[in-house]
Amino acid sequence: MKVGVVGTGYVGLVLGAGLADSGNHVVCGDIDASKIATLKGGGIPIYEPGLAELVQRNAEHGRLEFTTDIPRLVREATVIFIAVGTPPSEDGSADLGHVLGVANTIADHMDGYRLVVVKSTVPVGTCDRVRAAIAARTTHTFDVASNPEFLKEGEAVRDMMKPDRIVIGTDNARARELLEEVYATFVRTGNPILFMDIRSSEMTKYASNAMLATRISFMNEMAAACARIGADVDMVRHGMGADPRIGSKFLFAGVGYGGSCFPKDVKALVATGHGLGLGMPLLEAVEAVNAAQKTLLVRMVVDRFGADLSGLRFAVWGLAFKPNTDDMREAPAVEIIRGLTDRGAEVVAHDPIATENARTALVGVPRVTFVADEYEALVGADALLLVTEWGAFRAPDFARIRSLLRQPVLLDGRNIWSPTKLKEMGFAYTGIGRG
Repeated sequence: MKVGVVGTGYVGLVLGAGLADSGNHVVCGDIDASKIATLKGGGIPIYEPGLAELVQRNAEHGRLEFTTDIPRLVREATVIFIAVGTPPSEDGSADLGHVLGVANTIADHMDGYRLVVVKSTVPVGTCDRVRAAIAARTTHTFDVASNPEFLKEGEAVRDMMKPDRIVIGTDNARARELLEEVYATFVRTGNPILFMDIRSSEMTKYASNAMLATRISFMNEMAAACARIGADVDMVRHGMGADPRIGSKFLFAGVGYGGSCFPKDVKALVATGHGLGLGMPLLEAVEAVNAAQKTLLVRMVVDRFGADLSGLRFAVWGLAFKPNTDDMREAPAVEIIRGLTDRGAEVVAHDPIATENARTALVGVPRVTFVADEYEALVGADALLLVTEWGAFRAPDFARIRSLLRQPVLLDGRNIWSPTKLKEMGFAYTGIGRG
């Protein structure tokens, strides 16, 4: 099948490459000429394990093309996915300008039936707006469907090729048959395609991310209580997670959630509720807990070293909001480093992948140095702050760490190290909610 994907960001690129790998002819379009030039030249504008190989393989076989000519894409494709950004407005609601702009372009250049599939994360009712925008500019027949994405950064290729479920919102049989054909090879092992009405499909994406964000904030609130009463939140997590009604996923205490999805989607759902005259106290609390959690390591530093951090140096391991990505959007490391430098500290930071994006995110912040080697960051530092749990940080050379630090202080923002072992080695160790 000929498929078009408008938008070559995180979602669009993974989607296009995955659909091409299943035998479809896919044209990915974007108005960003530099991004398209990079992709045509064999480069990948984002870091995602396995994505470069997937793109290269399908481009070489002619199944995957890149273009800035969106009208051509519209004329050639039967199914067109909209996968452009929906950045938050000042009130937290999603800005639909890019989505509706693509809808207008499709309407202006379609020359026959098209199925328009909204893949971007959008508020409930957006597909209705897309349908109205297209209908106002064309007499050709078309359908609109909702198909939210559930990709986890760092595992997006696996999630695309072996999805837990595929959610599709549609109101007619023709659209359903086309999307069943598009996704047939992805559900051969029995994972379901869940068909539902369009508004339920749109709501499923927001509700899913809001629930996951809620679990994280809940555990961080429990961690605060554990720290006060002398309990270990990791033990509590194991006890809770063994209950099948609760499960073990997304119950890790840490320095807060970030990235392109959870913060934006929770804000958008809150804004949607307010627009409907509904209070959203639970999700507002989720946001408040997360905002406070991003400053927790700074508060720990202040508790140990005092409010004035002038003359002190801190090593930071991990900058991306999670491992296996270079995404710095809403990354807790940004708030932590700003909090330290605002109090006069010097910060030496290391991340295996995200350093260049971190430079951009922290431009103008004084007394921040980025180094290519994690141990170099430790030289003369008064403490090591673990912010992102990259695999390389899980079992480091603690004797070497001890010899390089000026003071043997470890602040474990992800609870990946053993408190007992480190205290036996002479470290002053503090985790999140570990008594």
